[in-house]
Amino acid sequence: MDEPNNSTIAVLGAGSWGTALAILLSGNGYRVSLWGHLQEEIEALIRDRENKQYLPGVGFPPLLHPEIELHKALHGASEILIAVPSHAFQSVASNIAPLLQAQPGITWATKGFEPGTQQLLSEVAAERLPGRELAVVSGPTFAGEVARGLPTAVTVAATTTEHAERIAELLHAPWFRAYTSDDLVGVQVGGASKNVLAIAAGIADGLGFGANTRAALITRGLTEIMRLGLKLGGRQETFMGLAGLGDLVLTCTDNQSRNRRMGLALAEGLSMERARLSIGQEVEGVHAAQEVYALSQRHGVEMPISEQVYRVLYEGLAPKEAVHNLLERRQKAEGL
Repeated sequence: MDEPNNSTIAVLGAGSWGTALAILLSGNGYRVSLWGHLQEEIEALIRDRENKQYLPGVGFPPLLHPEIELHKALHGASEILIAVPSHAFQSVASNIAPLLQAQPGITWATKGFEPGTQQLLSEVAAERLPGRELAVVSGPTFAGEVARGLPTAVTVAATTTEHAERIAELLHAPWFRAYTSDDLVGVQVGGASKNVLAIAAGIADGLGFGANTRAALITRGLTEIMRLGLKLGGRQETFMGLAGLGDLVLTCTDNQSRNRRMGLALAEGLSMERARLSIGQEVEGVHAAQEVYALSQRHGVEMPISEQVYRVLYEGLAPKEAVHNLLERRQKAEGL
């Protein structure tokens, strides 16, 4: 490895995904400061040398150092990787802005839109952290599998080719492959929108509709993602790659997905709040459903599956009625 071991990467967000990425990067030989905002959680990480709450049984490499003080986590960092929920992204970006002395690049592994404004996180980052190279990591990933070193592939999209290649190099391991892209919009839209479709897949499976229904939801769901992504400036081929189809298939078909489990809980008759409590972690699709629906209405994009998920979550529509509404739609030709 060309990178010297004294190079520091700051990972902001000590949940399952941030911890998994910190394990990957420190295992690659980089010194990693893993920051979290809850003192008791960081103290537990320091004491246990593992994240027993989210990734039990996966020990920390020696170069991984949990840190509660944000300025200490950022000190000397050559790269900053943000892995917090989408609703916390803006506040984290704002908080780190006055603390950055040098010019580290900013990368995030958060999948979502800015709540209330429907901004892409790249737009938020550009406003809060102007003049910095920006990148996003997205694709079909479950934190537990990354932490355990199971083969994984992602997409890194960035504002410059050099930054994308730099982040891909940092992440690269014998079992972890990162492909680069310059489609920052498409990669973000794919990663955020698929969470809504995963809730739909969970609802359908929870209602016992079977594999045919799931396949149809994934296929037509991809069409919805592409419609929105193209309208916002993404490229069609991006949605057929890891950050689009790959992530959609993963999160719609495996119960490691919180969004899919959310749909299963809704199908059992739980309210949105009770379903969220039953999962016990952030469910990004709940937030994304609001933002995707708002974007579809603003831009005139037809997204019937996503709309029904929104109505189940926020208008109290019964899951069975949502499926009925989809089946009763007028006949049309397949395609975008």
